[in-house]
Amino acid sequence: MTGEYRYIPPKPPLGFTVGILAGFGGLAGLMTAQGDTGLMLPFLAIGAALFAAFSFAVTRLGDRGRLAAWLGVIAFFAVGTGLVGFAYGVLMAIVGYIAGGMTCWLASGRYRLNLPPYATARQVLWFYSFRVICGMIFVFLIMPIFVLIPLSFNQEPYFSFTPGMLRFDPLAYSMRWYIDILQNGMVDPEAVVGWWSDMWSNAQWIRSIRNSFFIGFWATMISTALGTLAAVGLSSSDMPWRRPIMALLISPMIVPLVITASGLFFFFSSVGLAKTYLGIILAHAALGTPFVIITVTATLSGFDQSLTRASANMGAGPIRTFFKVQMPLILPGVISGALFAFITSFDEVVAVLQLADVRQRTIPRQMFSGIREQISPTILAVATILVIISILLLTTVELLRRRSERLRGVSPS
Repeated sequence: MTGEYRYIPPKPPLGFTVGILAGFGGLAGLMTAQGDTGLMLPFLAIGAALFAAFSFAVTRLGDRGRLAAWLGVIAFFAVGTGLVGFAYGVLMAIVGYIAGGMTCWLASGRYRLNLPPYATARQVLWFYSFRVICGMIFVFLIMPIFVLIPLSFNQEPYFSFTPGMLRFDPLAYSMRWYIDILQNGMVDPEAVVGWWSDMWSNAQWIRSIRNSFFIGFWATMISTALGTLAAVGLSSSDMPWRRPIMALLISPMIVPLVITASGLFFFFSSVGLAKTYLGIILAHAALGTPFVIITVTATLSGFDQSLTRASANMGAGPIRTFFKVQMPLILPGVISGALFAFITSFDEVVAVLQLADVRQRTIPRQMFSGIREQISPTILAVATILVIISILLLTTVELLRRRSERLRGVSPS
């Protein structure tokens, strides 16, 4: 007997596919009603009927997922544009693409390929219900952040979508709030000569960005050095009182930040560090050090201590052993901890509110002032930039974590 065994899942009844798509359509109808109790039931019924009819028609085509998806795009775009408008038609085209592919995926039984052939209907239901619940939680958490991005391109000084934006009118979108980041506070924004020095010295947001990077860089350097040394010491089996010391070092993560900031303010005021760059740097270093300790400690948990003993047997001292043996292997964890410390400093506002004056305003402090004193969509543009920076930094952290696992032999690839 030759050939490779290939599992072909059984096709479910037609009512199974139509019923799930009808429920999906009912949910879309409820969302279209936008909380209007008088429209909820009619829209639910209309959405369920449209999706059920579409899924019934698509199943007649056979297992043609790509064709079904594009038919969904065309049909739902036409319905959405005709009933509401172009913007809603574009949204419904995306929904139609998903509905078409989902119909063929369900009707062909391919949804069972992710589970063992002997999985019961209850196990299949729980498998996908768990993932749907996790996806809904993710959308619930992430959607408020991504709503900021299109709002930051609003032509009008509003914190809401204008009718022109909903119609995708190009004139309703603008880069004016991103330009305002560079020009707000300048003496002569239209000047051709000397505009760079004017912007660097007088633009409020540029000054805040400069302060954030300056404070964040030095706070990260201090917290990374102290946190790495503490993690190396706590990873030693000869270290006495390891658990109490660890609890003490990570206490800034547990104690409410307003209490920590108040304590730092009273202490720094007595030693002359309040309202200074050094005081804010030390405060942010204290807040970022626990993240470095936890990250480096997790990296050292898979470190082979026999390497340090072998280095000592060959005559290397503790410092040389650390830089030549330990540091190359734990470097991804150290960089990850440094990135977490930088993000902590970059986003921190409570300590800055109590310790800084006008000269040390950071980006979060400037945003806080903008909300209270001068409401402007420039805040949305800055928030969008911060979201992009955070995504890039967290992506780097994840890549470094995977590299650290490969170096320690935890991950096979």
